[in-house]
Amino acid sequence: MTSNTTIPHKKTRRAAAHDYTRPGLYHITMHVAESLGQPLGTVAGSLEAPDGSADAPHTALSTVGQMVEHELLTAIHSHYPMVAIQDYVIMPEHLHFLMVVTDRLVSKNGTLQTLGHVLSGFKKGCNKRYWEMTGDSSDGQTVAHTEPSVEGSVPSGLPAMYKVPSWGTTGRQPLFAPGYCDVMPVDTAQLATQRAYIKGNPRSRLLRMSNRAQLTVQHGAIMTALTPAALDGYLQRECPPSAATAEALAAIQCRLLTAASSVPSGFLAGKVFITCDTFGKRALLTEHRCLPVVCHRKDAARFSEQKQRCLEEAAHGAVLVGTRIAPKEREIMDDAVNHGFPVITLHDNGFADRYHPSADRLGLCAEGRLLIVSPWKYQYRGKNEQITVLFCKAMNCVAQALCRTRDDWWK
Repeated sequence: MTSNTTIPHKKTRRAAAHDYTRPGLYHITMHVAESLGQPLGTVAGSLEAPDGSADAPHTALSTVGQMVEHELLTAIHSHYPMVAIQDYVIMPEHLHFLMVVTDRLVSKNGTLQTLGHVLSGFKKGCNKRYWEMTGDSSDGQTVAHTEPSVEGSVPSGLPAMYKVPSWGTTGRQPLFAPGYCDVMPVDTAQLATQRAYIKGNPRSRLLRMSNRAQLTVQHGAIMTALTPAALDGYLQRECPPSAATAEALAAIQCRLLTAASSVPSGFLAGKVFITCDTFGKRALLTEHRCLPVVCHRKDAARFSEQKQRCLEEAAHGAVLVGTRIAPKEREIMDDAVNHGFPVITLHDNGFADRYHPSADRLGLCAEGRLLIVSPWKYQYRGKNEQITVLFCKAMNCVAQALCRTRDDWWK
């Protein structure tokens, strides 16, 4: 159990039971080909400027980015009148947009199409324009650039900051990476969240750029004093045999991030411990007294007492550590944040390659009031997948290990 290899982020999420030819509302995400870097523009503006002002964070689009914007806003609707683009943002290497489909997806010749066909046509149109802009406009063999064919050379008509590699005569590099991700908001609250996320992308990027060390995922940043074997024993003691089956325990073990101790000799030499990836201010864990927030059913009658003790300790400088899964635990952690106290939350999944916390969480991390911690490898989960009691108990155990304090400290 010493591998920290994460399960790749799934970039082509689909709802298996959904008919993608029917009307609907979709939040679409597309990425450019990784080898192209950031060809669509650069993030500019000031974090101090309010949204809507001229200097608010935004993407200064390159000529390629301007082309993509034009195709997005005109080409799709011209081929599919039943499709409209609402909120959108074009970032240097990806774009998000809300697509509204008001009727069955039918092409001009009357053929029933899927959402994938529509988006594939958009990509093909962008690729064609992109190849024309980069001097690669042939339908067959690649046309040589007017500039010297050198890796990273700048085709005529593009600013030097938007370098495009030459692909010789073996084939043409498409602008977009394969696939796309779609999310279907199911109510007005989720739609508002998706719109806020799209709108906030440039500000979030600028915020990250201003504090890269604190606002990027740090892998293996924390080594706990908890071994996988000790966690296994804890779960067998805390959970009934029907939950702590050999198969369920093995699944927990496979998800854990672990590493061997760096101690060269003695009892700890080579011993494997559970580690955690982090996002935010690590000093909250290493430079403060930390207390776990775990609410047990047996203590439900004493919840007011537990909450009061937690907030009192937070007011005196302690940092509360919790999962925010159980409603009572979430209430205590949220009240601490509302009082202005710093907190540490355990993330119930690993950090994906492109981890984006909500705007509120990102702001708290930037202010040094939040550290997000995860002992798990990333694994894509469908929205209907439930977290098991065994998994929750494992997270509670990790929280106690991070604090080096039992969860009944408040009694």
